[in-house]
Amino acid sequence: MYFRIDLRWTNTQKKEVSRLFDLDSVLLEGVYAGKKEITEKNAQWEIVKLNDHLVELSKVIKTLQVRPSIAHDVFMVDDQWIKAPGEVERESVDFGVNRFTDVSVFQYREGVARFFLPGHKDAKRVFLSGSFNSWSTERTPMQPCDSGWVVTVKLRPGKYSYKYIIDGRWAPDSFNKLKENDTYNGDNSILYCYNMIFRLRGYSSAKQVILTGSFNNWNEKELRMIPYKGSWLLPVFLKEGTHAYKFIVDNVWITDPLNKLKRPDGSGNFNSVVAIGDSILFKLKGFQNAKNVVLAGSFNGWNTGELFMDKTHDGWKLYYVLGPGNYEYKFIVDGKWMIDPVNNITTGSGDTQNSFLSLKPNYVFILDKFADAKVVTVAGSFNDWNPDNFIMVKKKGIWTFPIYLKPGKYTYKFRVDGKWILDPANELWENNEYGTGNSVLWIEP
Repeated sequence: MYFRIDLRWTNTQKKEVSRLFDLDSVLLEGVYAGKKEITEKNAQWEIVKLNDHLVELSKVIKTLQVRPSIAHDVFMVDDQWIKAPGEVERESVDFGVNRFTDVSVFQYREGVARFFLPGHKDAKRVFLSGSFNSWSTERTPMQPCDSGWVVTVKLRPGKYSYKYIIDGRWAPDSFNKLKENDTYNGDNSILYCYNMIFRLRGYSSAKQVILTGSFNNWNEKELRMIPYKGSWLLPVFLKEGTHAYKFIVDNVWITDPLNKLKRPDGSGNFNSVVAIGDSILFKLKGFQNAKNVVLAGSFNGWNTGELFMDKTHDGWKLYYVLGPGNYEYKFIVDGKWMIDPVNNITTGSGDTQNSFLSLKPNYVFILDKFADAKVVTVAGSFNDWNPDNFIMVKKKGIWTFPIYLKPGKYTYKFRVDGKWILDPANELWENNEYGTGNSVLWIEP
């Protein structure tokens, strides 16, 4: 008997699993505590961690009252409770391009994805299951049509993994070349819902046109564009933020003639730029006599010759588009590096000290009752346990640090004037290799 446990489940979901499948609450607590084996009601349960989110819970059944399960069989249950239909899980990636052998099997337009499974006319029931419906086995039934099965799903731009369930048997999409290991000796199909179409008009005599940019580390071979009615096209998913790019036409690099937004690349040339998301205003007051001021940070690879700020009546400014996340940055005033004087949240110290920006933070670390401390930092699995990187800010005796964290499990501690402590306000913790324990934080999708 096997159960797949998602470590991101809420307490309500855990209680519902326990009720539906008669799993002892002590057993589930052992799973979330990281135990590898648990004895419960004279049964020996084995626990295997499949990835950061999933754990497999299994035990041997000595006497079978029914036929043995066939590989890829599905235990069909009413799983509507897993996640509300309006919630959609997208996997975090910088960019993506689909690779279908038949373009008719997937179409995406105006937020609606159409899945088409050719054939299987003798099947009685077909379901679509994936990250967009929490891998539900019943929530998304497909409808029969003349040449197969079809269903439409409302999806936002992003990356999704999926499979078909054909009369109780899981199957990846045979028309999709993009696959990832499903941790069960099989594969999940992968697709991208696009939010950007790159287009290069003309060049009909060109043999090959490549799209390359900051989103794929300027790979010169990866993204081949498609000739279409006198133009070259390539639909792409891009994460929120600012992206530099160029076209390579028969080995000649060119900017996008249709895009007026161009920025220097720091090497004497220019790149075309596309931005997705909301603009952030970076400002630096004063320095009216400076010849130039440059913004540099983790969001542009610390390029010192790209983001030249505009002079204003009282200082310098630059609008820049960034997606949700954590960023470090500095200003460069006539060649001299400096942190943002109006931002009191910083990382590091000395020459490695940078201003810190968390855009759309979804969690705030808070430490109370240490008002007399001089320096408090927070460190954990989210910053490779760097004890000096994330410096907390004190306000009215309370230390805080806002941060954006992707869904999942994190371990952490506070460091108060050089002394490591657990989070006194967090009851969740687990042991570590030093026997001192780490606090545990779960960020839900």
